[in-house]
Amino acid sequence: MSILGVASAVFGVTDLAEHQRFWTDFGLPLLHADDSEAVFELASGSRVVLYRHGDARLPSPDPFPGDGLKETVWGVESMAALERMAASLSAEVAVRRDADGTVHCLCPDGQPIALRLWNKRPVVSETSPVNTPGHYPRLNQHRIWRRRAIPKTINHVVFFSPDYVGSFEFYERHLGFRYVDHSKGTGIFARAPGAFEHHAIFWVNCDLPIAPDHFKFMHIAFGMDDIDEVMLGANIMEARGWKNASMNSSGGISRHRISSAIYYYCDMPGKAGEAEYHADTDYLDDNWVPRAWDFRFGSLLWSNNAPPIFRGDNIPWDMRFDADRASFEPFRKTTPGKRPVEGKLSEISEEDEHAL
Repeated sequence: MSILGVASAVFGVTDLAEHQRFWTDFGLPLLHADDSEAVFELASGSRVVLYRHGDARLPSPDPFPGDGLKETVWGVESMAALERMAASLSAEVAVRRDADGTVHCLCPDGQPIALRLWNKRPVVSETSPVNTPGHYPRLNQHRIWRRRAIPKTINHVVFFSPDYVGSFEFYERHLGFRYVDHSKGTGIFARAPGAFEHHAIFWVNCDLPIAPDHFKFMHIAFGMDDIDEVMLGANIMEARGWKNASMNSSGGISRHRISSAIYYYCDMPGKAGEAEYHADTDYLDDNWVPRAWDFRFGSLLWSNNAPPIFRGDNIPWDMRFDADRASFEPFRKTTPGKRPVEGKLSEISEEDEHAL
């Protein structure tokens, strides 16, 4: 019994109507909206919840200035598991409960989280078989014709962390998250123990030149059926005036080598972060062996205008199995605070951000 994934992503925003328009165009089904909130619900039962800044339902104090994801609500499979995790958390951080049993706390890195009993719904996906020159299971058939991009799940959330190794270890210690991959010096990918997507959360190193020196939301990713749906969503968002966040970094639609996922990022209104269409990611279980990667090799499989740091013949094939977590030690912190990074990591610019 364990955490099943993101049950709710709770945003604090300035312009509620503009953010509601963004998520409607993005394809999220609107469940409810009024002058104080907008709630979207996906097929899995995951929700995106929008409140205006200052709403009493948002964490206080605010974890970071401006618009963005202010609280991640993790869905828990059973009350026994929720009680076990609440007890574990309370040994290290202050915990409070709502009348409905939801548990809230503040992680050491500054991230507000909540745990809630969640009846995650099964998702029905429909994809077309893929033809190749020597194998054509889609004989005498077109691919599926789609009219809209409709996200089905919240696959993962991403945050900047002032101590990304410590952030992962806190989640592992109290919530049972699994170590999946380490982009060395850049961040750690972790899987929710009750889910199979490659990662449910990724912490990005605040020491990077692109990063703030404090906890901050970066992006949220939504599961799509296939590349066709990602392309359709990208076209719809562009037609409706929303900026592709990867236009000057990772080349629009591309694929991450580290997780195999096809992706496309859109800028949210109010510099709130990015929303990602996400398809064909790796799915894992506890037989997976963690890996450590050079960030340049792990980032991109293809891209038509990626920054030079991610291209060329000198990108190292530097991947090792990392069950012993030896890769953590150079990046472990004993004291908080931003410190300079060395080597190629110091060359990462703002244009490189979304290629990570």
